[in-house]
Amino acid sequence: MSILFIINDAPYGTEKAYNALRMAMTLQKEHAEVEVRVFLMADAVTCALTNQTTPQGYYNIERMLRSVISKGGLVKACGTCAEARGIKGLGLIEGVEISTMNLLTQWTVEADKALTF
Repeated sequence: MSILFIINDAPYGTEKAYNALRMAMTLQKEHAEVEVRVFLMADAVTCALTNQTTPQGYYNIERMLRSVISKGGLVKACGTCAEARGIKGLGLIEGVEISTMNLLTQWTVEADKALTF
């Protein structure tokens, strides 16, 4: 089974990215056979930036994305969205790649389930 998570919101300010990644991590833990794919769009492309510093006890999206990737999850960021926000040339978390709408379309067709946050 393949599950696609499409995240649209910035990493902090709302808990949409947090909840999507929390669910992705739980899927990987409890259902290792499920393929997890994450596509970052709109303000969510900033989730992929490195060196995120959060207050003690506060969730950290960078660490959560690294966890998903370390367990075999695929993470892509929309290139158009990254360019519009001026982050296309900045360092991204290792394992996150800039991608295209064509790939998102392909992932959507291939996914058994697609969830948006």
